[in-house]
Amino acid sequence: MRLKISHLTEYRYDEPAQFSLQRLRLTPPTTAAQKVLGWSLNVEGATPLEGAQHMTRILAEGEVETVDNNGVTGPHTGFCPLWLFLRETPLTKGGKLIKELVKSVGGDNALARMHALMAAIHETVDYKPGTSNAATTAEQALEKKSGVCQDHAHIFVSAARALQVPARYVSGYLMMEEKIEQAATHAWAEAHIPGLGWVGFDPANEICPDARYVRVASGLCYRDAAPISGMRIGTPGETLSVTVKVENGGQMQSQSQS
Repeated sequence: MRLKISHLTEYRYDEPAQFSLQRLRLTPPTTAAQKVLGWSLNVEGATPLEGAQHMTRILAEGEVETVDNNGVTGPHTGFCPLWLFLRETPLTKGGKLIKELVKSVGGDNALARMHALMAAIHETVDYKPGTSNAATTAEQALEKKSGVCQDHAHIFVSAARALQVPARYVSGYLMMEEKIEQAATHAWAEAHIPGLGWVGFDPANEICPDARYVRVASGLCYRDAAPISGMRIGTPGETLSVTVKVENGGQMQSQSQS
């Protein structure tokens, strides 16, 4: 599948910001399940040479060719040891509810248990935008029994680690169909399965990522993989708007958040 993606983020300020520093995680890598055919990243209103700015505009766009690998990303690579993905973070620290969830998960091997875990989270936690935020923990979302894809992913990661299965949070894009309300970007989780390597699980939709998914970044939790993160000095009022467009076969799917 060939996907065309456009991801526009705009920060509008009531007064010019004195200083801001942002880290961008907006460029997808080429993996076993996706090949980046072309990608560009353009930032406006973010350098001193541009003078006082009331807006910062970040546009990431390009084309990615994807295949359905049944969620398999492949063997573990990079400088981080595999055991690092058993470590808790403030957003994924397990509590009483995570422990109860883990006890309910069955299966005679790691892969079966991860599929059972994905199904249990999907059944237990409703997708309801507005019931959580970027600081909501896995335990809190499980207590509310509602949240968004970020929360589903955090719960999965927390529970998988409690089962001694290395797990990580993934951010990226999903071509969504027949959905009125959609998040600007999507999130899911990956678990490391013996013999397969990293395998993706999307509890929000109860499927392993297929050719509709484009993987961008991963980490221990949302804070490691957020599309944009950073800091700002000064107190101007800020309005954020995000628009993501994913095109496949000439049909444009639009996802907006403002």
